[in-house]
This record gives sequence, C-alpha cells and structure tokens, in this order.
Amino acid sequence: MRQVDMVVVGAGFAGLRTLHTFRERGLDVAVIEANAGLGGVWYVNRYPGARCDVESYDYSLSFDPDLEQEWRWSERYATQPEILRYVEHVADRFDLRRDVHLDTRMTRSTYDEQAHRWHVETDDGDWSARYLVMATGQLSVTKQPQLQGQEDFRGRILHTGAWPHEHVDMTGRRVGVIGTGSSGTQLVPVLAEQASHLTVFQRTPNYSIPANNAPITDEQDAEVKATYPERRERARRSPSGLGFKPNKQSAREVAEDDRRALYEQQWTTAGFGFLLAYYDLMLDERANDTAADFIRAKIAEKVDDPTTAERLMPRGYPFGAKRPPVDSGYFETFNRDDVDLVDMRETPLERITEHGIRTTAGEVELDTIVFATGFDAMTGALLKPEIVGRDGLTLREHWNAGPRTYLGVGVAGFPNLFVIAGPGSPSLLSNVLLSIEAHVDWIAGLLDHAAEQGADEVEASGQAEADWVAHVNERAEATLYPRAASYYMGAEVPGKPQVFMPYVGGVRGYRRVLEKVVADDYDGFRFTGAREAVAS
Repeated sequence: MRQVDMVVVGAGFAGLRTLHTFRERGLDVAVIEANAGLGGVWYVNRYPGARCDVESYDYSLSFDPDLEQEWRWSERYATQPEILRYVEHVADRFDLRRDVHLDTRMTRSTYDEQAHRWHVETDDGDWSARYLVMATGQLSVTKQPQLQGQEDFRGRILHTGAWPHEHVDMTGRRVGVIGTGSSGTQLVPVLAEQASHLTVFQRTPNYSIPANNAPITDEQDAEVKATYPERRERARRSPSGLGFKPNKQSAREVAEDDRRALYEQQWTTAGFGFLLAYYDLMLDERANDTAADFIRAKIAEKVDDPTTAERLMPRGYPFGAKRPPVDSGYFETFNRDDVDLVDMRETPLERITEHGIRTTAGEVELDTIVFATGFDAMTGALLKPEIVGRDGLTLREHWNAGPRTYLGVGVAGFPNLFVIAGPGSPSLLSNVLLSIEAHVDWIAGLLDHAAEQGADEVEASGQAEADWVAHVNERAEATLYPRAASYYMGAEVPGKPQVFMPYVGGVRGYRRVLEKVVADDYDGFRFTGAREAVAS
C-alpha cells in the first residue's frame, strides 16, 4: 500500500490546483484520475461545438501572474480543444504530471479511526493518506438514458459527455439529437452543417442567450493582461464570479422602454451575465416575466416558422432557474430545410427501433443517435465510489435525503475528507474556476490551522452541517430557482432526492461567510489530536 499525505481524486482544474497548492506546502500528494488524460470534463466533453459559457480570461487559473501573462486565448469563449491545451500547459509548466496517476479509478475509501487515515482502494492498487480530497467536478458522470429498444438500433449511439476521441464523420448521415440543454444547443448548429438531415428531439424548451463569440484581438488581450489583478478582484467581489457589476434597479421599477433598451444591450454583450440585468430577476416572478417575454420575442424573431418558434419557446418555469445556455446560432438552425424539430411534449418518444426513433407521430429513420442528456450533476461523482466514514457510515447513507455539507467543503462524520466546490457552495451558480481556487486556498488555510493546533483530524460538526444545510435551503426558497426541474434540484436523474444543492448567496456573500468562519477560529470544525480534542 502506497503511503502519501493526501490523495486527490480527479485531475481536472480542481485536482491540479489542489496538487500544486499542497505540494508547494511540502505535502506528498497523489492525484488519481479514472480517465486516460488530464482535464476532467474537458477531456471527455469533446462533442462538436463544445465550448465554455464563461469568458476565457475568467475561466482560467489566477494563482500565478506569469501564467496569466503568457497564455494567449484566441476567442471570447474558448472551445474544448483550447481549454484542454491550457490544462496540459498548466500541468507541464508546473511539473504536475509526475504526481498524477491516470487510468486509476477510486472504487472505495474507508476512514481508519485509529490511524486517522483514509484507506483508498482503486482498480490499480491501494493508497493510505491523511487527507482525501474529492476534486471530481460537478459535471463528470454522464447521464446515460436507457430507452426501450435501444439495443435494437443498427446505427451508432453517442453521448455528448463521452464523445469518441477519434473524428466522427457525420457527412451524409441522418442524425437525431435528444436533449436541448447546453450540450444540445452547442452541438445542433455544428451537426446541421455536417449531416444530410438533422432531427432534434426536444423534451423541454430552453432559454438561451447568444454567446456573441468573437476572436480576441491583440489590443483586447493587452488590455486584459494590463489589468488582470483588478479584473480578478472584481470577479471575487461579484455575485456570480463573472465580474459583472450588479444592477441595483428592479426590472419592475423602470419604464418599459428603458427596460427593453437594457435588455437589447445585454442581449448583444452579456452572454450568461444577462441574468444579472436587474437584481430581482431571480427573486420576483413578475420581474422575471419581463426577461422571459423578451427572450421569447427574440426566438420569434430568429425562427421563420411561427409554429416551430412557439415550440422552441420556454414556458412554465422562470428564466434562469435552469442554467441558461449561451449559443451560437441555435435557434436560426431551425430555419434550415434539412433540420426538423420533434416536440416530445406533443408526440412523446415511444421507443428506439432498428432504424431510428419512433414517437406517437411515427418513425424517424436515423443513422446516428446522439444523447445530449447531460450529467448526474453535483453528487454523481461523489456517490459513485463507496466512501465510508465514522462507524461504518457511507456517504450515500448520510446523503440519502440529499447532500449535506458544511460550507460545501466538509462533511460531518467524515474526518479529513474535503470536497472542492461541492454541494452547499456557489459551485455551478458561479464561475466554477473561481470557486475552485477559493476552496483550495481556504482548505489550505484550514489545514495550516490544524497543524498549528497539533491536530490529526479536521471534521465538520454535525450541528454546523445541519445549520448550514438549513441556511442553504432558506436562501434557495427565497428565490425562483426551486421553481424548475433542474440539475440544481437533482431533477435530472430519476430517484434522486429533490433538494436544491448549490448556495444561492453568491460568490461575494459566500466569501464573507468563509472569512467569518476563519475569524471565529474556524467555527464549525473540530480539530482533534491523537487522544483528545484540541479545539472546537
């Protein structure tokens, strides 16, 4: 059994940042990664059109000023290949690969209460570590549909979250795409250019904002790099971690013409930040209606056929309650003669056949089916292996009614286990790279404090966890987020507990919470030595 100070699970951004930070502190760190390469979601999410919905300069690591200056992003919203090149550049620049063990999947981890160590079992041998850090990401376990007749299909079935590494040629193919979330809205315009015919099977229409993507000029690059520290600080002090200055006006309090003018301006510039056009879009249903109506009107402008446009219009849930995609020509794709929309609310899918997909309206013959059905979000990767804490309690048992954490970092009953950007933190409601770095640095401070106390164990208390879960739920209930069946709510997987998982208090508010916990000597954590508690 190999002995280290820390085992980190996952070699995406979170795992690599954790490795660098704790190796710099003198710890012996091993990163285990189930995939054959670095990058996490950006290693597997290779579907045509895949790109980030956060601006490239903000979706990058901030810990090293020289790294910021030397890397040159090519587009406002980077594509998957460019992001993966960046990940690999970071790994090479900081010599991280030597401590990463690829093709190694954690299957079980058990806490040894006497030794105060985690016994980590993998499919490539066992490890013993003082600390176990779950850097598995929020979108890393694909949601694979099991539809009737799936095994009968004679063509090829693909999933956007597990796209082949080799080139997939769709030329001359009849392609069906199931799912119209972020993956689907990015994929559809690209496939439409390749396939002989494309059929989109829509379950729930989605609000989508134009990305307004463009190449980055040398002048723009120089401007950002000259003010990077200020840009980073604006992001840390913003609600979303995107640096957008909150509009303190209410959408209901401004004149209709002024509101429409702001929406028009945001539509062509803001991308995901459109959600912040007014402070109350996620707090007040009538305010939200003004944005939702505006977006539906934009869809009507983009789509020539009124019947198709109506089918593409999201209704019945608030704008923003599901994470809105940013797209590049998604709605306009349905003006093509070789693209069809099947609304599965009107004509439900019955089964997959040998030759395609049958709905209540008949059979659509296909050569390739693509599931753009996303991920088992937030908890999927955390619950896939068996993690056993005190008294034989498994994480799955502890979370049987939904995830329970303290600050999204620690879990009561699981000493020396830490989660990066986990449930109960801003996570997917934020620029997740900023949230990752904030967690890694905060955990580093927590472990420094433990060392000063002479503590072998750091564990969130049950009361602190219960209070934080109650606070997360209370903040969520004050918003419109729970009004939609989203992956924020666990609604994407049948049988998953229906609870709101991220923290809606914003990056800025969450940062203040973390600062207060530190000021109160890490209130809510227990620091335990070999025989007795040394602090609480």
